[in-house]
Amino acid sequence: MIYEPGAADSSADIRSLVLPLLELDLVPIVQLGHPVLRQSAVPYTGQLHRDELQALIELMRRVMHHAPGVGLAAPQIGIPLRIAVLEDAYAPDPETAEVRERTPLEFFTIINPRYEALDGETAAFYEGCLSFEGYQAVVERHRSVRLDYDDEHGTSQRRTFTGWPARIVQHETDHLNGTVYVDKAITRSLSSNAEFPRWASPDLGEARRGLGF
Repeated sequence: MIYEPGAADSSADIRSLVLPLLELDLVPIVQLGHPVLRQSAVPYTGQLHRDELQALIELMRRVMHHAPGVGLAAPQIGIPLRIAVLEDAYAPDPETAEVRERTPLEFFTIINPRYEALDGETAAFYEGCLSFEGYQAVVERHRSVRLDYDDEHGTSQRRTFTGWPARIVQHETDHLNGTVYVDKAITRSLSSNAEFPRWASPDLGEARRGLGF
């Protein structure tokens, strides 16, 4: 079955999209312009057998690592389900880690997530997306969020995140609502990867001066 907007209305439809992918070691990441990235994903309500769900999670993890990235939502591989995987094991330099509050994020799966800000504090930094290859832009996001979700075992979870982990949580949850980071980006900050080294300092001072935002 090929993805069509509004076509995944039943468990059979979902399984017909998922099962062929589970036969593959890796699958392509769909790019901006694909309709699956622009719709609210379907809540996961047990459309897959337990072993199929676990296999989908493992496939998503492999795709995320191969990209490489720090998160991947099911719509990014053409599956309109409210599922995402997250993991940040990269080791940024100490100054960048301090400025961006980037701390390790162990692998976990979020199903039917929703987040809300813990306060009015925000932070603005560059981010990119595996579904918009070759570009990065500044996005102002909540500095701290509370995330409610189900894990892969169907257990309800509530966790709080601050700094860079909170940014990853918001980015991936937004994907499940049909929102891509460029929808929230400061457009004057948009930079190709070829030009981005100019603006890769830990804070945004040079980028603000050079690009005028």
